[in-house]
Amino acid sequence: MMKLAFIFPGQGSQSVGMGTELAAADENSASLLRRADGALPFSLSELIEEGPQEKLTLTYHAQPALLAVGAMIASKLNDAGIVPDYTAGHSLGEYTALVASGVLAYEDGVSIVHQRGLFMNEAVPAGEGAMAAILGLDADAVKVVTDAITKEGHVVQPANLNCPGQIVISGTKAGVDLACVQLKEAGAKRAIPLDVSGPFHSALMQPAAQKLQEALDQLTWQDAAIPVVANVSAEPVTDSAEIKKLLVEQLYSPVRWEESVRQLIDLGVTHFIECGPGKVLSGLVKKIDRSVTVMPVYDNDTLQAVIEASKGWS
Repeated sequence: MMKLAFIFPGQGSQSVGMGTELAAADENSASLLRRADGALPFSLSELIEEGPQEKLTLTYHAQPALLAVGAMIASKLNDAGIVPDYTAGHSLGEYTALVASGVLAYEDGVSIVHQRGLFMNEAVPAGEGAMAAILGLDADAVKVVTDAITKEGHVVQPANLNCPGQIVISGTKAGVDLACVQLKEAGAKRAIPLDVSGPFHSALMQPAAQKLQEALDQLTWQDAAIPVVANVSAEPVTDSAEIKKLLVEQLYSPVRWEESVRQLIDLGVTHFIECGPGKVLSGLVKKIDRSVTVMPVYDNDTLQAVIEASKGWS
């Protein structure tokens, strides 16, 4: 029997204009952007539509923007009768998954990821931290190099375990720059700086954890109607108290994406729909297991293609 997962991208996928075509197609989608505007101290819809990209990329802007667009796409799929058996999200995308699974109300989701972004920026102001994708080395080889650099006083560590041969590192700008050089010397094919504004999923995020915990405690939580595979554990969770605990740990812990995808496949998932701008997660899933079906939805054409394809699912 076919099983379906909705997956939601994290920071780095944002682009000016994302979701605007989808929002223009129906009133329900347009209303989601207006509701986000009402939940935030700035006009998210204007920022998404007009940019500039540099402003949209700031973590406290990118997070609510990506959540709003991902939630809009999931809602459109639900309206078409396409409902997942599981959800998962990459880093920030985990919050979008929680909205799609009924754990958080939409406005609460938009608001909390904006706050999360502020806490993260306060922990390490934009420009002082960095992240980079390392291609062609396994996680153990990457960790040997990053541990040595951290011992020298420049914090850097594996942050996203994305797929075979792709590990993202995170830390101080100096630490990441040093690691990129040394990892290429150790055999990495490439070291690619990422378009993010901070050292996410590293020990440098620890100062933000207590603030995030206090903010999460102010929200209303429901147990998940649809199980969510968590970044920290790579296991499906439904209990809201456990989900809150994992979200705090997620701030400074690696995103175990490859393990999460393999877990979903072990649970019987054969089809993945990436709900959000771009095709980053679709590419990662195919590198993890080429036998599964992966479809990105980011505009009206891709939405209609998935709706049409779903008619043959059983």
